Amino acid sequence: MAGTTWNEQYDAPTHDEAVAKVGELLRDHHLAMLTTVDADGALVSRPMGVQDVEFDGDLWFFTALDSHKVAEIRAGSPANAAFAGSSSWLSVSGTAEVLKDTAKARELWGPVAAAWFPDGPETPNLGLIKLHADTAEYWDSPGGRLATVISLVKAKVTGEAYDGGENATVDL
Repeated sequence: MAGTTWNEQYDAPTHDEAVAKVGELLRDHHLAMLTTVDADGALVSRPMGVQDVEFDGDLWFFTALDSHKVAEIRAGSPANAAFAGSSSWLSVSGTAEVLKDTAKARELWGPVAAAWFPDGPETPNLGLIKLHADTAEYWDSPGGRLATVISLVKAKVTGEAYDGGENATVDL
């Protein structure tokens, strides 16, 4: 249907269903492109490993306290974490804060963090970024890459627009 959104065309998920869907999609994504705004107003994105915790509206990242992203966050930059997979995409936006919390670092610690910070959770320059999500938007094409290709071919053959799968914006 031209001119309608997914939510108008289909039954929109309830808030709880949509939040659960965001959590489900996050379990499949371990790397994000974390975007902040620098002092000149430019968007800056960099790959970051998201810590594997139950999604409650917050995302956690390890960081070096002397990094540019930390300075940008401390200056009040908004933050966005974008995730891309073979059949789903997720964008989580909100505000971020930088923490120096050794107990939380120990709780989140794993082999990936150890690769970046070989001195462990007590590393003097180790900090945490906590992204407090305000909104999330996701796109999910159930059935994976093959189903997406089939849908694209079907759209080309029938002349009907590709529906893009499931899409929702969630206020967190």
